[in-house]
Amino acid sequence: MMKRSNPPLVTAVAVTILGAGLTAGLTTAQAAEQAAAQTPATSASATDPTSRLNAVLPTDTANLGRGLISLRTAKGNFLSWRQLHDDPAGTEFAVYRGSTRIGTTSVTNYTDVGAPANARYTVRPTTGEAKTLAADGEVGTMATSQDVPIQKPAGGTTPDGVAYTYTANDASVADLDADGAYEIVLKWDPTNAKDNAHAGYTGNVYLDAYELNGTRKWRIDLGRNIRAGAHYTQFQVFDYDGDNRAEVVVKTADGTRSGTGQVIGSSSADHRNSSGYILAGPEYLSVFSGTTGEVLATADYVPPRGNLASWGDNYGNRADRFLAGTAYLNGSRPSIIMARGYYTRSVVSAWDYSNRTLTRRWTFDSSSSSNGSAWTGQGNHQLSIADVDNDGRDEIMYGAMAIDDNGNGLWVNGLGHGDAYHVGDLVPSRAGLEVYKPSEDKSKPADWLADARTGQTLWRAASCNCDNGRGVADDIWAGNAGAEVWSSAVGGLRSATNGAQVASRKPGSTNFVIWWDGDRQRELLDGTHIDKYGTGGDTRLLTGSGVRSNNGTKATPALQADILGDWREEVIWPTTDDTKLRIYSTTESTSISHVTLMQDRMYRLAVAWQNTAYNQPPHASFLNP
Repeated sequence: MMKRSNPPLVTAVAVTILGAGLTAGLTTAQAAEQAAAQTPATSASATDPTSRLNAVLPTDTANLGRGLISLRTAKGNFLSWRQLHDDPAGTEFAVYRGSTRIGTTSVTNYTDVGAPANARYTVRPTTGEAKTLAADGEVGTMATSQDVPIQKPAGGTTPDGVAYTYTANDASVADLDADGAYEIVLKWDPTNAKDNAHAGYTGNVYLDAYELNGTRKWRIDLGRNIRAGAHYTQFQVFDYDGDNRAEVVVKTADGTRSGTGQVIGSSSADHRNSSGYILAGPEYLSVFSGTTGEVLATADYVPPRGNLASWGDNYGNRADRFLAGTAYLNGSRPSIIMARGYYTRSVVSAWDYSNRTLTRRWTFDSSSSSNGSAWTGQGNHQLSIADVDNDGRDEIMYGAMAIDDNGNGLWVNGLGHGDAYHVGDLVPSRAGLEVYKPSEDKSKPADWLADARTGQTLWRAASCNCDNGRGVADDIWAGNAGAEVWSSAVGGLRSATNGAQVASRKPGSTNFVIWWDGDRQRELLDGTHIDKYGTGGDTRLLTGSGVRSNNGTKATPALQADILGDWREEVIWPTTDDTKLRIYSTTESTSISHVTLMQDRMYRLAVAWQNTAYNQPPHASFLNP
């Protein structure tokens, strides 16, 4: 490992790794925890979404409030709020306009017909033990979208004289200050951000934290030694130490400056080469306070870049492909997942954070002699986290392979790399979860669906002799049981159950999917609009006003997540002038009640990894609410 010119700001204890799944140097408490983790937890049936949801909830959502919103519509004011996991069955809610009770409902939305635009509301449970629960604070009525003011960083000029400005890019949400509401963490990319395959200098990358009223809590400057681009900065926002305040975890380097002004490593070091790549100098993993932006812990990033050629080329393209996630590896506590490489060598490390210390739990290396060549080149442009063996502990789903909760390889099926990835309960008629993936390799099946526990394919499409770059799997049409799948290179809408065509017309987009209207199917989210699939054509449900999508042709939102109101999802787009984040929520009534998606562990973890590389939509542990 390259010797650093200055030590990291915070010294952390790192566990020595002997090989995949083998750990030495554990404390007595850590060893006991690891031993306990090998005992299968009592878990719910994979075919019962309610008990599956209730089995283990993320600590990250323990303090959630009702998330009440009131949106102005042509009929009046549309109110929506959360059903929480610990609400007793049959809970009813009283709706108050000011101090006047105007209605009672057993669902989590209500339309106050003819109400004034300036009306203010509270909602309170009325039945069972929930009667004793306090209401959230009173909320006012907003337009059909909510604007969060943001503060664009000043632009700059690269060493070779190229000017750049900034655009708001990917976002994440978590409760940063234990107030029961979500805040937004936003990544700012310079306009000269680069794909790894392209040379050139980039500006610095920034992370900001905002309250929903636009108050900026802090700004982290990742510094000149972190290159800008979709594959470099994958940030995780989650409560890792169980204090109800989320932390922010990200790869850092010499010159990274915290939200409180602390500098990691050397403030003067410049490791950029003449092509703009950063192929020298120390690499760190840092944990920042979500409340203040202060550095809480820093350790050497694992794995180090080492020999560039071991990742598949000699100029730094494949060595700097990073992925990140969060997983409950022992069933009760979230761990940080950091990964490097997927075209050839793939290395995944798991870390625990507590008491201002990062501790490495395990490292999986596809090049380890204990793994062999079968694990090489099986990664994707993203990952997913799911409990695929139903033991209460999460696995890391990594393209055409999966890593068990203990860091050992769970399965590899040899079907190679791809650009899109979906893991969920796509075939509810069979137990367990499934993986759907199109293929970049021309010699492989154009797309395939497999058992997420074993990797055994349930069906495969013929090779298309092409790079099948886009594909989606979810239930978007009630005319077919279970999920549907479609991809760029395969004709028609197909059943996830057997791959058979169920409709000749494919959806008008192959991108994100979102629960938006009042039924159990998901809708199509692409660019700055939401559509409803139909066999004769798509129906436009929403077109964002004055907003733009992110990530070029990927056309993804800053974030899609269930962050306000009932179980339907919000979409966040930056405004075209990058002065606001605009949050859209549905105003469609629904008779379906469901616990907030953010209290489904798999969905909440998907929101955490959504910003990773080629963004993908979040999937829950169940197919339909």
